[in-house]
Amino acid sequence: MTTTTMTQTELLRELDQVVVGELNRHEKVAREWFPHDYVPWSQGRSFDGLMGGDAWSENDAAISDVARSALIVNLLTEDNLPSYHHEIATTFGRDAAWGEWVHRWTAEEGRHAIAMRDYMLVTRMVDPVALERFRMKHMSAGYELPHSGELLSSLAYVSFQELATRVSHRNTGRYTDDPMCESLLTRIAADENLHMIFYRNLMNAALQISPDQAMVAILNVVRSFEMPGTGIPGFQRKAVEMAVEGIYDLRQHKDDVLEPVMRFWGVFELEGLSEVGEAARTELAEFMEGLEKQALRFEDKRDMLRDRMALR
Repeated sequence: MTTTTMTQTELLRELDQVVVGELNRHEKVAREWFPHDYVPWSQGRSFDGLMGGDAWSENDAAISDVARSALIVNLLTEDNLPSYHHEIATTFGRDAAWGEWVHRWTAEEGRHAIAMRDYMLVTRMVDPVALERFRMKHMSAGYELPHSGELLSSLAYVSFQELATRVSHRNTGRYTDDPMCESLLTRIAADENLHMIFYRNLMNAALQISPDQAMVAILNVVRSFEMPGTGIPGFQRKAVEMAVEGIYDLRQHKDDVLEPVMRFWGVFELEGLSEVGEAARTELAEFMEGLEKQALRFEDKRDMLRDRMALR
């Protein structure tokens, strides 16, 4: 069987009506919400500096260092929205339904950093000076999708990434042991889930239109996946802390992100692949087997670490 390679323009055109349908579906199920409703404004007080208030202290909020790190990672990831908008607008275009989605997605995502920052500062969960310095450094570096400009790879990436962000937000909210913070992050996670569904469904349609190209794109994304917050100052240390505490680890990445999306796409049952597509699927299966082994090794090391800590 031979494979036919479609151009970016052809793929965009073939997916036009799918975008229209998914946009209409999204607008029907998306629920309006307001960031200010989730912020306990009456708890706020002035910081030192121009307002002559109280300097921030770690004792201001009863959360752990890991919870604080997770909140900072999640917030700074949301902060880079201008770069994300540029990436998807460049890849998808700003015409017709594609453009409507780009702007709708951007507007919905814009609420996340607003609500999280307001909550974290009003409750004094984070050092406001350090947070702003982190934000400036992170945003000044910008962000580029790992497969920038490639439609199918971009669709595959955001399908996984939106779900990964949802998992991270939900688990971070629980880990803070702050009911209102958990409620806020659960609300944000609901947005991320709807965004995942939009992209996941588009990629599902792409698998029917150009299965070989789509399968290769999925393989490339899965084996090189990185969260968009990788460039955050101190990200690797924070990511390890989060993994050790079960906020986001390899097991969740494999079992709760990669596998559910690929199962929806039916990647291991899809028919009609050429040798190129079959080779990509075989490599994908091998990669997932390797990821399972990595997850088991990490869990063993984490269990040993926890056992040692319990003995101290």
